[in-house]
Amino acid sequence: MLKKLLKYDLKDRCKFLVIFYILSLFFALLTRLFLSIENSFIMNVIGQICSGVTISMIFNILINNLIRLWVRFKQNLYGDESYLTHTLPLEKKTLYLSKVLTSIITLFTSIVVIGLTLFVAYYSKENLEVVKNMLLPLADIYNSSVIGIILIFLFIFFLEFLNVLQSGYTGMILGHKMDNFKTGYSFLFGFLSYMAIQVFGLLVIFIMSLFNQDLMNLFITNEMINIEMIKIVIYSSTSIYLISFIVQYFVNLKLFEKGVNVD
Repeated sequence: MLKKLLKYDLKDRCKFLVIFYILSLFFALLTRLFLSIENSFIMNVIGQICSGVTISMIFNILINNLIRLWVRFKQNLYGDESYLTHTLPLEKKTLYLSKVLTSIITLFTSIVVIGLTLFVAYYSKENLEVVKNMLLPLADIYNSSVIGIILIFLFIFFLEFLNVLQSGYTGMILGHKMDNFKTGYSFLFGFLSYMAIQVFGLLVIFIMSLFNQDLMNLFITNEMINIEMIKIVIYSSTSIYLISFIVQYFVNLKLFEKGVNVD
């Protein structure tokens, strides 16, 4: 039953997101085409306009993905559709798991499309050299390639958005346990949930800094961040976001299983 529910949720999301995917790649191609034409002021201007639209499409993919997932979560579990949803012979953990898996899949797909869009629009040997010069010291520290470092950053970016998304789910679950002002409480609890994750992350890094002077410099000095500090922060951020996501998933599940007050 989870498979059918997941298929239904993904179909509902993808039919909307695919429009932004196509538009972002289309304008990325136009950006590359017009900016590749040298010694033409008009073509350069058109290329810059297309570049701006491409960046706009990237932000639209991320923002609309988040908002649509939140809206779908509310409508399906707390809105008019919820009366039908909660009559289905499904456990609440199955309903929530489907939403989370849909979130993971669509956000991952969006990050992949964004990466492909940036590659199509801006890849060149010169731009690649700039990126290599920026990331090569970090790649050497990790005994990795520049591509590997880029993938690590994209993974952290992905985890960050997953936590933002699930904080929104936390807000709605808690907000709809209130008798009045459910939407307002949902925003409040979602914001507090997200801030709690950030405070937890800073607290973990601060505790780690008590045993690492380089890391302590992040809190007590204005010195430039060195490669070793970046390495620690990357490891810490990845671990913190993963742990936060897992813990928040089970907390949300327990809260959701305690009962649902539909609008």
